[in-house]
Amino acid sequence: MSTTPMNDKVVIIQVIYNSRRFIKPVFEAIAAQTHKNCETVAVISGNDDGGKEFLGENFPWVKIIDPGYNIGFAKGHNLVFEKFPADFYQLVNPDMVMEPNYIEEMLKAFADKTVGAATGKLYQFKDLKLKIEDFRTNKILDSTGVVVNKSGRARDRGQHEEDFGQYDNQTSLRAVSAAGAMYRAGALKAVKLPALSPKHSPPSPSYEYFDEDFHSYWEDVDLAWRMSIAGWKCVFVPSALGYHGRGAGSSKGGYIRFLDFIRHHRALNQRIRQLNYQNHIFMYIKNTRRFYPQFFVREFFMFFYILIFEPRTFKVLPQMFGLFPKIRGKRNYVINHVIKNI
Repeated sequence: MSTTPMNDKVVIIQVIYNSRRFIKPVFEAIAAQTHKNCETVAVISGNDDGGKEFLGENFPWVKIIDPGYNIGFAKGHNLVFEKFPADFYQLVNPDMVMEPNYIEEMLKAFADKTVGAATGKLYQFKDLKLKIEDFRTNKILDSTGVVVNKSGRARDRGQHEEDFGQYDNQTSLRAVSAAGAMYRAGALKAVKLPALSPKHSPPSPSYEYFDEDFHSYWEDVDLAWRMSIAGWKCVFVPSALGYHGRGAGSSKGGYIRFLDFIRHHRALNQRIRQLNYQNHIFMYIKNTRRFYPQFFVREFFMFFYILIFEPRTFKVLPQMFGLFPKIRGKRNYVINHVIKNI
């Protein structure tokens, strides 16, 4: 019979990129967690605003890794997965505030030994000056997990919707958002990839859990998809509540409200648009068992949309072509060493 892993060690990870303004509320929420067998590690990926010094002065119990350059979301987490042993890893985005029992509630889901990843119920927040008591009055969802359709389109379930408990009984997921995800260490090890990327800058992990060629964006869905095809479950824990500021989300209404969609995408940083375009394709190539017609139809229309409205996004194409042989090699590894474990 499964038992709830309430005494297991949890390493809490945050990769910080010029996010000093979030540090106080986010790390106060980490300190208030009711699960006490925790170790917190912060990886400094950008420190133009003095966040590292502020963190060290105000939260001296946090272990700090500073590689001295923008190590990226994927590699930053991989480094902690490898260097800090634990039973579970709780990811906390720089703009994610957890309720005090968030980790305690998340751990209950892992009583099922086949669960590899979980996410809580994340609400949106816009004003950092508010206290967590004020956050609780907001019932607009940010994420209850990630859904992925045959075209490869992935989206945060429920984003921008008012919460009526409509997803509370839909706990089985295809993927989780890394904003507040928890991972079982054993599941991470089961689906790790050999470090095929050139190790240009130390420190460098020996394996890739998040794909380092993604750098940032879609690496969480890529990892969860890989876990899913390896037989691990991804689940939604509606009793674990958090509040997420979200730097880049989906536009309200999606494709249906086309003008809003254009305005939303044009407001995003160019680098974000480029990584979004590159990584959603790489994610699909690596993990899909078959290439569905819906994927090619969506990519056809997306190509012309970008050509007309966001042509600078295509500046990422030389990089994509350069990385493609490695991505193909990773797909072969997934087929030969991950899927066969089901």
